[in-house]
Amino acid sequence: MIEVEYLVVAGGGGGGRAAAGGGGAGVSLTVTVGAGGAGSTGPANKGVNGSNSVFSTITALGGGGGGSFGNIDGSSGGSGGGGASGPGTDVGGSGTANQGSAGGIAYTSGLSTGGGGGGATAVGAAGSVTIGGNGGAGRASSLSGAAVTYGGGGGGGADSTRTAGSGGAGGGGAGSNSTTTATAGTANTGNV
Repeated sequence: MIEVEYLVVAGGGGGGRAAAGGGGAGVSLTVTVGAGGAGSTGPANKGVNGSNSVFSTITALGGGGGGSFGNIDGSSGGSGGGGASGPGTDVGGSGTANQGSAGGIAYTSGLSTGGGGGGATAVGAAGSVTIGGNGGAGRASSLSGAAVTYGGGGGGGADSTRTAGSGGAGGGGAGSNSTTTATAGTANTGNV
């Protein structure tokens, strides 16, 4: 009999609001390797959920996509996507038990900021009056022989007079405002 250690990573959630950061994704084995949720890419473009990672009978859900102005709530997933501002609830998507955390809520009073995507171990931060929510932190593992953090959430986006959120530890991508560019999550960390 052979014993095998394994780590199946749920994707980090994408950040909410226009031009937000993507969540973090899985590392390749001879199994199905999924992805983190995508951040919103514009006012009407809600981020899509990442694909699932599968190892035998174990499934880690892809990260939830971030909300947008037209479809404001973050989606649920392994970790939830961050919410975006607009008419409605503006909440982050829920995470999945033993896989990840919820996305953050958007700030909706006046000019707005999006919530951060959830990470493997921490909820995405809420947007505030001055800054988009930071992505939630991922989970550290030494399975590869070195300590690596996986599954960080993406940072929430912001309008042009506010600061976008940072990606969470574990490969989460940063959000953007109209003067900066959002970044994708780091490959092989549970992100896009």
